Amino acid sequence: MLALDASGTLLVSIPSEGRIVALPMASRTERLRSPVTVVSGLQLPHGLVVRDGELWVAETGRVRRFRYEAATHRATEPVVIVPDLPPGAHHWTRSIAFGPDGRLLVAVGSSCDVCREADRRRATIVSYAPDGSNERVFASGLRNPVGLAFDPTTGALWTTVNERDWRDGRAPPDFLTLVRKGAHYGWPDCYVQGSVVAPDPEFRGTGDCRDVTLPSVELPPHAAPLGLAFYTGTQFPAAYRGNLFVALHGSRAELPPAGYKIVRVVSGSSRRPRVEDFATGWRTGDRVWGRPVDVLVGRDGALYVSDDHGGRVLRIIFVP
Repeated sequence: MLALDASGTLLVSIPSEGRIVALPMASRTERLRSPVTVVSGLQLPHGLVVRDGELWVAETGRVRRFRYEAATHRATEPVVIVPDLPPGAHHWTRSIAFGPDGRLLVAVGSSCDVCREADRRRATIVSYAPDGSNERVFASGLRNPVGLAFDPTTGALWTTVNERDWRDGRAPPDFLTLVRKGAHYGWPDCYVQGSVVAPDPEFRGTGDCRDVTLPSVELPPHAAPLGLAFYTGTQFPAAYRGNLFVALHGSRAELPPAGYKIVRVVSGSSRRPRVEDFATGWRTGDRVWGRPVDVLVGRDGALYVSDDHGGRVLRIIFVP
């Protein structure tokens, strides 16, 4: 995942290596940025937040806060804020964000495809006071929520959700949604398809589908939406401002191709959001060029995209 420090430098989490790196501006614009290790020895670090001179890192089983020096790109003095998140197990990523009210939100995926969880924090977004106290479940029934982003205009929380798989390869739509406090989005008992709520055909649970909240935007099954960002820059044309960009990581090899692109979500006050392709060509036939993970708007107004297939960060700009 991606974050910006106070100097405008990109920070990137590399879960497989257990470290966070910085990508300082190259001495010449035509050169690639070289990574500098900010902190290492972490347990599957994923979500990042830079706030008030501190770096917050979501590892798979905890959230830690570091003192961060933007001038040297070093993180020191670690403090465990949330010590006991349910770790690993099927969906191991943990994303974090701070809301307008100053509370810390943590996205926790399920431990299985479809099951009844023993830990109530699984398949939810959990809210904490900044010191890790006062734990509350903000929203539930989210099989694998990954990206977290607040609308800069309304302050509303949005998330991306990877829905369930079925043994015959079919699946309900993945989705992007505005997250309502206290809402339940269906998993594991129910799913939504075409604005119709139905019981899961393979999981004979005891839950009731009547109180399921409909998602805001349905996406193709197995598209695997991950990172998302509202466009707040001015480098793109005015029509892009306030739009939501979403990284679709893409389907598994044995499934019909879906995703492998960045989409733009345009919202209107009088109609449902529409989804448009923005950056495509990440997969052509059986050839996979890249798999986007996160998107971030830089200080320069460019859109930065992380790609865990190619091990790179891309910069997208508008050229008149």
